[in-house]
Amino acid sequence: MELTPKTRLGDLLDAYPFLLDFLADYKPEFRKLRNPLMRRILVRTVTLEDVASMGAVPFQKLASDLAEAMKQGPEQISEGNVRKETLKSIVKELHQGKAPDDLKARFAQVLGDVSPGEIGRLEQELVREGLNPEEITKLCDLHVQLFQEGLEKQAELETGTQHPLTVLRNENRQIARASAEFHEAVDKLKTTQGTVGPTPEGDKISEKLKTLAKVEAHYERKENQLFPLLEKRGITAPPQVMWSVHDEIRALIKDVRTALESQDTLTVADKGEKLVHKIDDMIFKEEKIMFPMAMETLTREDWGEMSRTGGEKEMSKTIEGLLLLDTGKLNVEQLNLILTHLPVDVTFIDENDVVRYYSEAKDRIFIRTREIIGRKVQNCHPPKSVHIVNRILQEFKAGNRDVAEFWISLQGRFVYIRYFAVRDRERQYRGTLEVTQDVTSIRTLQGERRLLDWQ
Repeated sequence: MELTPKTRLGDLLDAYPFLLDFLADYKPEFRKLRNPLMRRILVRTVTLEDVASMGAVPFQKLASDLAEAMKQGPEQISEGNVRKETLKSIVKELHQGKAPDDLKARFAQVLGDVSPGEIGRLEQELVREGLNPEEITKLCDLHVQLFQEGLEKQAELETGTQHPLTVLRNENRQIARASAEFHEAVDKLKTTQGTVGPTPEGDKISEKLKTLAKVEAHYERKENQLFPLLEKRGITAPPQVMWSVHDEIRALIKDVRTALESQDTLTVADKGEKLVHKIDDMIFKEEKIMFPMAMETLTREDWGEMSRTGGEKEMSKTIEGLLLLDTGKLNVEQLNLILTHLPVDVTFIDENDVVRYYSEAKDRIFIRTREIIGRKVQNCHPPKSVHIVNRILQEFKAGNRDVAEFWISLQGRFVYIRYFAVRDRERQYRGTLEVTQDVTSIRTLQGERRLLDWQ
C-alpha cells in the first residue's frame, strides 16, 4: 500500500489493523484512537497528512515509520509492546526499592540491547502514568547503573563536523578534561584536611573550579536550543529530568565555591567528589541516551533551526568575563543585580511559551518560585484565564500586537501589568516580557520635583 498525504486513516487501518496499536504508542496525541467512538469519527475523513499534523510530526517521518511497521508485521509490533512493558516493570521495581544488581540479570536477558529511544519513551510513559519527574531524577543514577552495560555496547554516534550535536559533543570532551583536573586537585586537598587557613591545594581547586563552571554554558545551550525541539516532538519527560540534574550540578558548584571562600576543606572535598560524579554521569547520559535519542527523533529542519539559534548565540559571547551587549559590557553579577533592583517585576517566556526567567526582588507583587522555570506559561495560570493568555501570545506571534496591558486593585495597591512582545532585529518573535508595577504612589503625583529639589 502506497502511503501519501491523502491516504485515508480508515483505509490504512482496514489493511493493517495492527497499526492501531503502533499509532497509539507512537504519539500521545494518537492515544484517542483506542477509543472506539473517537476512532469511528476520525477514520471517516482523516488523512495521513492530518494525522501528521495532529502529532506535530513531519509527514515523511510518519510515512517512513509506518512503512517500517508494515514491514515488521503484527508479531514484531506485539513483541515491541512486550519489550516496553517489561522495561517499565523493571524500572518500576527499581523505583519501589529493589537493588539494581538484583535486576541487572533479568534486564540483560530480556532487554540487553535497549536503545536510547526506548529509554526516552519509557520515561515519557512513566510520567504520563503519574510518576513525578522529580522521582525519576532522584533515581537517575540507578537508571544509569541498570542501562550502562547495554548502552556502552552501542556504536559511536556519527555526526558531521557542522552538526549542532558536534558542538555539544566537543564541549563534553572539554568538560571531561576539566572534571578530571578538578578531581585530581580535590584528591590532593584531602591530604591537607584539617589545615587552618589558605592552602596551595585550595587555590588550585579554585582555579580548576572556574574552568569546570563553564559547564553551565553547555547546559544552557541544551536547555535553550535542544530541549525545546525535543518537546516540540512530544519528548518532554527526559528534558525535564535532565534539567533537574543540571540544577543539582549548579547547586554543587555554588556549594564548593562557598566552601572554598570559608576554607572549609571537608565540605570542598565532599561536595567536590559529588560534583565530579554528577558531571561525569551527565556526560554519559548525554552521549549514550540524549544525543542518540535526538538523532532518532529530530528532523533536518529541526537541526537547521538549532544551527540558526546557535549562530545568534554568538552575540552573547564573553570577553574576559564580560557579556558584550549592544550598548555596553557587564559581568553576570552586575547584570543580575540590575535586574533584581529594577522598580518593576519582570518575567520572560521564550518563543516556545516556556518560562525562562523572573526577577527576584524582595517586594515582588506576584510571588514566583524556581519551580516555574522550564514550565509552559499556560501551566502557570488558572484554567479560567489560559484562553486569554493564548490569545495574547497568538496576537504577538502573528505580529498583530506588541503590547497588552491591564490594571487591577490588589490589597490596597493599584497594580499595572503589561506584556511586551520581544522581537529580534528581523522582527521575528522571540518571546514575551511581563512587567508588573505597583503604581499606587505614582498615581498621586502632582506638580514637579526636579533633581535640584532633592534633599
